[in-house]
Amino acid sequence: MPTQTNMIATYLLLVFIWATTPLAIVWSVTDLHPLWALALRFFLALPFAFALLWLFKTRFPLDKLSMHSYLAGACSFIGSQIFTYLATDYLSSGIIALMFGLAPIITGLIGRFVFQLKLYASQWCGMAIALLGLGIICVGGKDQHIQPIGIGLMLLSVFIYCISMFWVKKVNAPLEPMAQAAGSIAVSAVMACAMLPFIWQFAPTQIPQAKSLIGLSYAVIMASLIAMFCYFKLVQKIKATTLSLTTVLTPMLALLVGVILNDEKLSGGAVFGVVILLAGLLLYFSREIKASYNARLSSSTGTE
Repeated sequence: MPTQTNMIATYLLLVFIWATTPLAIVWSVTDLHPLWALALRFFLALPFAFALLWLFKTRFPLDKLSMHSYLAGACSFIGSQIFTYLATDYLSSGIIALMFGLAPIITGLIGRFVFQLKLYASQWCGMAIALLGLGIICVGGKDQHIQPIGIGLMLLSVFIYCISMFWVKKVNAPLEPMAQAAGSIAVSAVMACAMLPFIWQFAPTQIPQAKSLIGLSYAVIMASLIAMFCYFKLVQKIKATTLSLTTVLTPMLALLVGVILNDEKLSGGAVFGVVILLAGLLLYFSREIKASYNARLSSSTGTE
């Protein structure tokens, strides 16, 4: 089925971009203040976003419901990313991606305590194991660019990202994914303007190095435009918990990318913590993975 194939391709593309974006963020702040790198990302992404709207003749509504949805989406842009960029001083790109692996757990907790959704014993157990793994990472990686303050900043970032996911789905505006992405980028750019007086003293005084420019360009084109188009498309089509499963897949790829392209290293203790955390996430999603496998098995059986 073309629609299902399209969804799978979109899902895999989003996994790849999110796995490589943390390294792009780390590179972009090589000789830029983190919040300036973030502001420039949205200032540069904005004209591209509206150019794509014009190119594909996509309608850009400005009614109250649409504006509400743009604001909700901006939380997963600048609202979440402020803390991610600040965390680059304390964490490697692989660990930043790994922290987003906790999104399913935080999503589950929000669903349980805000929307009274049921959590199974395997999910509670998976949460406990993942948090144990996170603790081991903090202890085992303290000498290798893994500091508790960075962990705290990333927890805030992931929490805001999860809130945004629920908020966009609750608003449920009938928007094209590209319009949603462009609107959220526009709101983020306005928020970045409001941030400038507080960071003006850190404004860049010369053209950044090649590594910063490569990282910034990747963050603008891939993370701010293509990834967000994929993200909002999937938000409209699949469950929030299923979408957050992408963050189980990205850490392993992100850790590998960081080691190969940025010479990042993990101690034995930190590696052990990563394995424990990922095991907890797999246990958390075990019911959903099994249900998906059974559904696919019965579907293939029915077509034979």
